Amino acid sequence: MDRMATKTLAEIYLQQGHLQEAYEIFKALAEKDPHNSEIQDRLKELSEILSPPPNPQTPLSTEGKVRYLERWLANIRKRRRG
Repeated sequence: MDRMATKTLAEIYLQQGHLQEAYEIFKALAEKDPHNSEIQDRLKELSEILSPPPNPQTPLSTEGKVRYLERWLANIRKRRRG
C-alpha cells in the first residue's frame, strides 16, 4: 500500500460503499500498527461483511444477519446524503 493509506481515506471509502478498498487500507494500517484496537475492530468488521458464510447451507446467525443488514443500510443512507 502506498503512502496515501490513511485511516481517513479508509473511512471515506467506507462512506462511499467501497468496502474492499477500505479493507485493503485498514489491513495495511494494521500491519504497521498491530496494537491499534480501533483499526483492528474496523478490519474485523469489514472481514465479516466481505466474507461469505463458510457454507451456504449454514446461514449467518440472526445477530450476524442484523449486523450485516445494518451496515448495508448505513452505506445506502450515506450514499443518498452524499
